[in-house]
Order: sequence, then structure tokens, then C-alpha cells
Amino acid sequence: RYQVKSDELFTDILYTLQQLQAPLLTLFKTIGQAVESYQNDLTQLKPRFASLRSICRIFYSLNWQDLPEYFEDHMGEWMSEFAKYLKYNNPILIDNDEELDPSPIDKLQAAIVDNLYLYADKDEEPFIPFLSDFTSLVWHLLMNVSKFPKHDVLATTCIKFLSSLIAKPMHKNLFDNEQTLQQIIKNIVIPNLTIREIDEEQFEDDPAEFIMSDMEESDSDSRRKRSQDLLRAMCRQFEEQATKICLEHIGTMLNEFGSSNGEKWAHKDAAIHLMLGIAVRSGSAQGVSTVNDKVNLMEFFTTHIIPEMQDTNHSVRPMVKATAIKFAWTFRNQFTKENIAVLMPLLITHLNSPSVVVHTYSAAAIEKFLTCKDISGQPQGTASTGMAMLASKKVKFGANEIKPFLEPLFSALFAIIDNQEWNENEYVMKCVMRSLSSARDDIVQVTQIVLEKLNAALFVVAKNPRNPQYNHYMFESIAILVKSVCSKHPEHVATFEGLLFPPFQTVLQMDVSEFTPYVFQILAQLLEYRPGNTGLGEAYTMLFPPLLMPQLWETRGNVPALTRLVQAYLQKGTSDIIAKDQLTPVLGIFQKLISSKATETSAFELLSAITKYTPTHALEPMIGTIYSILLMRLQKGKTPRYVRLVTCYFAQCVGQFGYQKWNDILDAIQPNLGKMILMQVWIPRVSPADLCPPVRTEAKIQVVGLSKIVCESPSLLSSPDAQQIWANALASLVTVLSSQATYFGSPGEELDQSVEIGYDPTFSRLHFATRPPLDPFSDNKDPIASFANGFNQIRLSNTALIQPLILQSDPKMIATLQNIMTKAGVQM
Repeated sequence: RYQVKSDELFTDILYTLQQLQAPLLTLFKTIGQAVESYQNDLTQLKPRFASLRSICRIFYSLNWQDLPEYFEDHMGEWMSEFAKYLKYNNPILIDNDEELDPSPIDKLQAAIVDNLYLYADKDEEPFIPFLSDFTSLVWHLLMNVSKFPKHDVLATTCIKFLSSLIAKPMHKNLFDNEQTLQQIIKNIVIPNLTIREIDEEQFEDDPAEFIMSDMEESDSDSRRKRSQDLLRAMCRQFEEQATKICLEHIGTMLNEFGSSNGEKWAHKDAAIHLMLGIAVRSGSAQGVSTVNDKVNLMEFFTTHIIPEMQDTNHSVRPMVKATAIKFAWTFRNQFTKENIAVLMPLLITHLNSPSVVVHTYSAAAIEKFLTCKDISGQPQGTASTGMAMLASKKVKFGANEIKPFLEPLFSALFAIIDNQEWNENEYVMKCVMRSLSSARDDIVQVTQIVLEKLNAALFVVAKNPRNPQYNHYMFESIAILVKSVCSKHPEHVATFEGLLFPPFQTVLQMDVSEFTPYVFQILAQLLEYRPGNTGLGEAYTMLFPPLLMPQLWETRGNVPALTRLVQAYLQKGTSDIIAKDQLTPVLGIFQKLISSKATETSAFELLSAITKYTPTHALEPMIGTIYSILLMRLQKGKTPRYVRLVTCYFAQCVGQFGYQKWNDILDAIQPNLGKMILMQVWIPRVSPADLCPPVRTEAKIQVVGLSKIVCESPSLLSSPDAQQIWANALASLVTVLSSQATYFGSPGEELDQSVEIGYDPTFSRLHFATRPPLDPFSDNKDPIASFANGFNQIRLSNTALIQPLILQSDPKMIATLQNIMTKAGVQM
């Protein structure tokens, strides 16, 4: 299952089918005959039902990719057996006192319905004649399942099967009857949406499990989720009828709640969930994009959701409060800035709730509101709203809007984090992260207290890291504080170092492997913001030698973060590194990284920093060895990525030291090697035929390097062969400059609030600690103008040689070159 279709996969499947397909059906029938023979023998029936279920799971796997011919030819036999067990009942296999564990019959029936769903979802034509009968059988099963957890899997599987049928126009006739729709809503949807005793117990005793099953973005199945899916499927085909029926039930349930003096709170909870089911027409992880225009969403929100959230008695109807909060965040795109301003203090109040679910939902809601896009001017509920959400970069509730709420918000969030009786809550820490990011400049006055709180949380979790998402958001929060304050006030770096070094040293001494990549990234961030005249300082100086120990680089997750940190050392303290003879060990790290494809990108990042920040006199004795290492690797494995990396580095070297020096070093290794690399490796990399053109910083580096070759290398005009290389270099340079993909800037920070941030088990890069790739030519603000002026100079001083070379070029290239020169203000 879940493999990409390929010839190799189908070869394996075909082999398996040839060995298994016929015996599998025979065995299923034979076991079925034994089941009939042992009707009253529990010890004989149990293993046979387990075997039947296993065969059903094998059936599911063999049919998952495609319907095999044998199964199509014998579909009648399989379906006959499946139908028999969907009707099967035997009291000896059912324990009426059991509430949690499904019976052998329940397990088998759920596996069979899974198989039916597979065929129905794939629209397998041979299955269609059996569809009507199986729809009735599944319906009958749903009518008879209990509310106990033992029937949860069977119920959700059956509802999923019905949803897949109702959603498809080809099966519309099976349900196109108001009485049928009434029965589905009354007898299937509402009972499975309604709170059960087991749900109340889970809400109180196992809130983490409740949250996981109830959150919209969770992958886990629940009766309520599947029931809402069923409702939405009904609304796609029968929106008017389904909406009318549901609104009647919603009105009835809300009236019953109102007349019961709050005792029938479960009716209100079910009514809200019913509204959630019919009101959403389409949406995504960013929220609802279109709503059902037959529902007065804002009236329902004002009349039933706001009053529930305004009730500050945390002991009254906590489950309904949680549902009301979920309703609020679900329709966040439909709310105005003013609506959110009304909700914010209510949500902050519910952060103080002793109910883990309520305060978790409040934190999740605040976090979602802070990422909600401003699509003002776009009509709500239209088909283009979703596209507008993607295109918009401005958040609806940003720094100015959140500012009045920061103090109570952080007080409430850290009250939860400080409570040792509760487990680490990733939703609360994510809300801290997003609130800090939203507040931007306004966090300066609370930085110290917030950082002290985060430090305290770090000390606690370092002893036993359990929740990787929580830990990631915690370090992201620290990174935001460093970035927000130190980027504008470098003088505060020392204060941050004083606060962060003690817990960071603890993490490194305890060797908390989950945290070391985070610590290295934030140390790099602090070092980069350190004022240029302060040097490395004692703490950083003492830390550097251990960073060069090879065993530290053995852990793959450490490599990107360590690379970033060593780059920061080179930027701020190259003179100290050279004085203490530590450059050679740094180059040793580079050589280790370049030997593996998995770490070659980090190797070039490190090498780029070495080349940029090391004085020429210290680098010159080593550069020949560096080139030899690079060329040996190129000879062993010329992958597209390696070619991209090595040619970008060569462009940096040419840009920094000139073409002649680069060429001389290569020619010292092997005669004419420089021109060979240029023609066979470098120029093809930036030619129009390359499917991955350089962009952003890489494009700028290529432009600067190629400009040096074209504009400052008269030796390439000395012979016909060299002139051909020069002409090809010019054509490649024009290709890069004219490519629509070329963009010399860095990604903007305006996307901070919209990016989904979270833990990655391979390497958890801190979003708020990232910086643009190293630009070795940061002083060159306009590489296009530099090229245009340089090209004009060499063209005028070598007209007799260059003019014929240009005229022999592709006319499109000439026109593009003229356009580039004209835009730069230089006339050819």
C-alpha cells in the first residue's frame, strides 16, 4: 500500500497474486464452512474469525493499487461471503458487559466495510451491481451499533463508506429522497455527534487523547469527525434539503437546551457540531474559504457562540465552551478584525480555565487568529476566497491589534507552562511563539521576563524531553526574542548571552541530543548579532575547540546547525582562529563533510564562509588543496546538485580573486584544466538547457563570477579556442540575467506569520533563527549594472575582437543583451 505506481511494484504484486489469489478465496470459504460447523464452540470460533479478518486485510492490500483480474472475475463469490458476515450474529461471540474491546464479529465487519469502501471509492465498475445491497447492509449495521467505544471503529468505517457514496453524483439516486436524508441525519449523524459518557471521561481524565481525536487537523478518526464529513458530503449533493433538515434539528436542540436551565448542555454541543457540519462548503488548513450561503453564520455566532464564551464560570459546561472556541477558530476567515478584537479577551479569559482542553483550545484559537490572512475587499464565501488567502501576505490581526492584550496573554500562557501538574502543552507554546512573532517591536519591554520564563521551561524539559513539538516551539520563541531585540539593538546581545549561556551550557554538558541543534543555531544567531568591535569573547573562544571535534559532526542532525555556528565564528573572529592555528581543523571538517552526499551542501556553506572571511595570505597556501579535493569528488560523482554547488563556489572564487588566479591554480593541478572545467562543467550548468536555473544568492554569485570572466579576462580573447569559451560564457551570463527565475533578493520576513512551523526529526531548522544564504558579494548592490559597465569597457577597448564574436551569436541572445544594457543605462 501507499507505494508510487511503478513496473517494479506491479511485478511484485503480480507475483504475489499468482501465488495467493486463488488459495486466499478458497481459504476464506473453507474457514466460513468451519464457522458454520462450530456455531456453539467459542474456542473454535475465535481463531477462525481472527483468520477471516486477516484475510480481509490481505484482500485490502492486494486490491489497493488496482483491481486484479482474478478478483474481478470472482467478485460475486467474494461479495457473497462479505454479505454473509455483515448479517452474521452469534451471541456466543458477544460479551454484552464489555464496553471497550470490539468483538471478533465487530473486527471482521469493520475489515469487510473497509474493503467495500476501497471499491466504492475507486468507482470499480464490477462492484456497482452489489452497491445497493451493501448500502442497505452497512446502513443496518449503523442502526444497531452501540455508543460504547467497542463499536467506534465499526461506526467510523461504516460512516466513511456512506460518505464516499453520498459525495459522488453517480450514486445520487441511492439517497435522493427526503425521508432517506431525514433518517441519515436523525439516526446516524446526530447520535454519533452527541457527547457520550466515555467522551466526558476522556475530556477530564485524558485530555491529550481527546484533543488529538477532536482537532480538525488530526489524522485520527472519531465518530464526530466522520459524522461531520458525512454531513458535508450530503451538502455537496443535497445542500438545500440537508441544510433545511439540519437547521430544524439545530433549532429543536437549542430550544431543549434553553428550556432545561442548562442541564441538557449536550444538546447545545451537538447543535454546534451540526452547524459546523453544514456551514463549511470548502476549506483548508488555513481555515474555511467558502461557506453555505443558506446558513446565517454570523447570527448563529452572535446568538449562541459569543454568549457561551462570555460565561467566565469555568466549571459550567466546559465541553460546550471548548466546542464554541473550536467553532470560532474554524470560521476565522469569515470574521472581521473587529470580531477578533471581541473574541481575544474572551479567549485569554479561557486560558485560565482549569480544563486542559479548554485552555488548549483557547491557545490554539489565538495562534490561528494571529496567522489569519487579511483578504479585505474579497467577497466572503466566493470561490476565489481561497486563492486570495494564499496570495495575501498581510495578517488580519497583527502587531497593532495584539498590543493591548500582550500582558494578560503572556501572563495566562506562562501560568499554564509553569504549572508542573500539566504535561508540556505544544499548543500553548506555539501560541507563545506566534504571539511573540506578532508583537515584533512591542516585546522589547517584556523580553527579560519572557526569556526568564522560557529559560525556566528549558531547564525543566532538558531533564526529560518528551514532546518534540513543544520543544521546537520553545526554541523558536527564544529565537524570536533574539531576532527582534538584537537585530535592532546589538548592545543587548551581552544581556541575552548572560541569560542563555547557563541553560545552554547545561544542555551541552548533559548532551541532550534533541536540544543541541537548537542551541547551536541560537548561539550562531547571537554571535552574528554581536557588535563587530567586541571580538568573540571568552565564552565563545572556549567553546570553539570542542566544536571542531570530529565526533560532534558524526550526528547528522548536528551538521547544519554546527555549520551555521562555525560560519558565524569565521565572520566574527577569523583573526583569532588563524592566530590560534585553528583554520586547519576547520578545513578538516570541510573535507569530512564533502566526502558524503548527505552533507555536501553544508560542506560548501562552510567553504564559502572560509573563502569570504579568511585573508588572502592565510588562504593561498590551502586553496590548491581545496580545489584538488573538490575535483576528486567531481570525478567520482558528478551529480546535478554537486555541479550546482561546485560551480557556484568557483564563481565566488573568480568573483573574489579574478579569473586569472582561479585558472592558474587549476592549471597548476593539470594543464588547461581551468578552461576544461569552464567548458565542460561550469558553462553547461548555467546554460538554457539546465532545468534548475540559479536563483537568488546563487544567481548573484554566478553573475558576479561570470562577469569577471567576460569583462576582466583579456587572456580569453587571445586565441580562437579561448574566444569561443568567452562567447559561451557571455551567452550563459545573459541566460542567467534574463531568466524569469533569477531574483537577487532574499525571502522577505512578511511571510513569518503564514509559514507552518514545526519539528522535523532529521534536522529541526529554527524558522526564526534562519538567515539568508551567505552573500560573498554583499557590497555589490547591483550586479546587473556592474556587468553592464564592465562589459561596455571591455567591448570598447577590444572592439575588433569582441564585435565579430557578438555578431556570430544567436540573434535572440544579442537582442536580450541589448535589452539588459539599455535597462542598465548603457548604450551598445
